[in-house]
Amino acid sequence: MFGTSGIRGTVGEEVTASLALSVGRAVASEGYERVVVGRDPRASGAVLLDAVTAGLRECGAEVIEVGVEATPTIARAVGAYDADAGVVVTASHNPATDNGIKLWTPSGKAFGPEAREAIEERLASEEYDLRPWDGLGAKRFREDATERHAATLREAVSIEEPPEVVVDVGNGAGGITARVLADLGCRVETLNGQPDGAFPGRPSEPNRETLGTLMTVVGETDAAIGVAHDGDADRLVAVDETGAFVPKDVLLALFAREAAGEGDRVAAPVDTSLAVDDALAEVGASVTRTAVGDVYVAERATAEDVTFGGEPSGAWIWPDETLCPDAPLAACKLVELVADRGPLSALVESVSTYPIERSSIEVADKAGVMERVAERVRDRYDDVETLDGVRVDAGEGWFLVRASGTEPVVRVTAEARDEARAGELAEEATSIVAAATE
Repeated sequence: MFGTSGIRGTVGEEVTASLALSVGRAVASEGYERVVVGRDPRASGAVLLDAVTAGLRECGAEVIEVGVEATPTIARAVGAYDADAGVVVTASHNPATDNGIKLWTPSGKAFGPEAREAIEERLASEEYDLRPWDGLGAKRFREDATERHAATLREAVSIEEPPEVVVDVGNGAGGITARVLADLGCRVETLNGQPDGAFPGRPSEPNRETLGTLMTVVGETDAAIGVAHDGDADRLVAVDETGAFVPKDVLLALFAREAAGEGDRVAAPVDTSLAVDDALAEVGASVTRTAVGDVYVAERATAEDVTFGGEPSGAWIWPDETLCPDAPLAACKLVELVADRGPLSALVESVSTYPIERSSIEVADKAGVMERVAERVRDRYDDVETLDGVRVDAGEGWFLVRASGTEPVVRVTAEARDEARAGELAEEATSIVAAATE
């Protein structure tokens, strides 16, 4: 039920008030006595938040409600309010038809596999610690979550010559970014700034295809940079001063190179580009690879020598600040970088990129196919990693075969420093998958 990003699905089908009530009951029954709750702007979120709050209180938990806020604002509030856990009702970058539930620890890290499994077992058994009439948990509201988060963002950066910035909030909960950048002295233009869970301005997921307006506005004005969030502002992507979309692997490389130094490591998932490895090699740092999912990146980021963690999806983690992907923080860090180092386009050009090929193969039995793929790969290659799917390091390139978490397909990714070699690796990987389906 819980993926790496929590529960998500279509409202009225996979995601219902009944499910939210049960999740609240399960969290409280697992001993989380004080819980921060909040949501993104989706209309269905109000009903689901009421339900999860009722479940928490039914089983004796004290609930601190912060209302409609960015996910990192809510996640940071867990520790700030001395709570034991946080519940965010959000479907992040999914369409308006969806909603979901994500659970957070006081460190800002999402619930890990063991904690999620405990909640799932409660849901399956329906064993809840329901309290009598005089044992119900209290609820109170806190209205200072945004200001607390904003204060930490202002302290996290120093911008001597604030540039002009365009912020595309995407009708989501990330308005804090525009507010803080303005506080820091930037001239800020906001797009799609009105919270609206129907996402009328553009689809919730920010990418090259959905950010046409942002790219045009930045390219035709004096803005030094454009930034964009998804519905709950746990993702950040960027547009340079020419209006060009910044590739996500390149953005990861820029953040990583800035955060790391000699001997440091950066946590990134198994599908991360060689561009990040090479950018870190320039400063004497390296990549430590994780399974796909910000919870795994955050877990690795707890290691003493890991100074940054990121996913090409747009999730960025500075462990000294928080273990939650904090897109408003990432926006401030990126604006600081541009103000200090010069045009974003030049920074992008300083990162070497390589040919990468991606494909999806429909299969009937993902688990069986992946088991056979792993056997064939181990027999054929020396440097094999099975942390998440099957990844082969081929020296000047690599390929990854990984089962989709949501579709009946196996995904193949191949990258190399040479285009011909990238094609060869993609063909090798595809042929292995084809043989494993026979």
